[in-house]
Amino acid sequence: MEKHVSEAGFSPEQIDTTRPHPARMYDYYLGGKDNYEADRDAAERVLTALPDLAITARSNRDFMHRAVRTVVGNGIRQIIDIGTGIPTSPNTHEVAREVHPDVRVAYVDNDPIVSTYAGAKLTNSGNAGFVLADLHDPVGILDHPVTKELIDFDEPVALMLLAVLHFVTDAEGAADIVRTLTERLPAGSHLILSHATADFDDSDGFGKVEKVYNEESTSNAQWRTGEEISAFFEGFELLEPGLVQLPLWRPDGPVPSGEDLRHHMGYGGVGVK
Repeated sequence: MEKHVSEAGFSPEQIDTTRPHPARMYDYYLGGKDNYEADRDAAERVLTALPDLAITARSNRDFMHRAVRTVVGNGIRQIIDIGTGIPTSPNTHEVAREVHPDVRVAYVDNDPIVSTYAGAKLTNSGNAGFVLADLHDPVGILDHPVTKELIDFDEPVALMLLAVLHFVTDAEGAADIVRTLTERLPAGSHLILSHATADFDDSDGFGKVEKVYNEESTSNAQWRTGEEISAFFEGFELLEPGLVQLPLWRPDGPVPSGEDLRHHMGYGGVGVK
C-alpha cells in the first residue's frame, strides 16, 4: 500500500529567518535560492574563509547519489534520511527509485522551512514522509509516528547521516546519538555517513568557519579527523573502499588527484551492520 505521510507540526513563530540555519546555508553553497539574507551573509563569510566548502558540498551530493544507489542495489528498501536539508533534485527517494521503485523514505530535518517544501518536493510521490525533528533527540526520531508508519525495524534499513554530524559536538553526545539510532537497526542495515574535516587544510579557515556557525547559526560545529569519524561506524563493517575523501568513494567518473583532491574536504563511507 502506498504511503504518503508528512508532518507539519510547527507554528509560524518557529520559522526564524533572522538567524542562519545550516540547511539553508548548505543550499546557498549548492547554488540554491531557498535561503534568506541572514543565511547568505553567513555563508559568504564562510566561503571567504574556506572557499573549498562549496566544492565539498557538491562532492557530498555526488557521494549521496552513489551511496544510495549502492545500498538499494544491495537490497535496502527503506531509508531514514536525517538532516535532509532544503530539497535539491534528485533527492534521496528519486535516486533510490531509479534502482528500485518501491523504496520508502523517511526524511528528517529540524528546520521548519524544510518542512514547507516537503509536500511538494519530497513526499508527493508517496511512500515517503517528513519528520520535523532534531538529531539531538534520536529516540524522538525513531518513535515518531511518521517514522513508524514508513519504517519496519524488523527489516534492514539504510540510515543516512550526510553532512550533519559536524553540527553535533562531542559535548552534545554525538557518539551516543549515533549509537541510539543504530542499535535498533537489524543486521543487514546500512549506515551512510559523510562529515567535513580539516585533515586536508592547514589554514585557519576551519577555525573561522566554526566561529561563524557557533556564534551566529542555530547549530554548533565541530570538525573531526578521519579517525574520529571512523568511530561512528562502531558495529558496522565498512564497504570498500572504506572511509575516504568523498570523490574517492566508488567514483563513476573522473577522479581528482593531488592538489585538486585537497579541495574536497570531507570524508564519506558506507557500513553494513
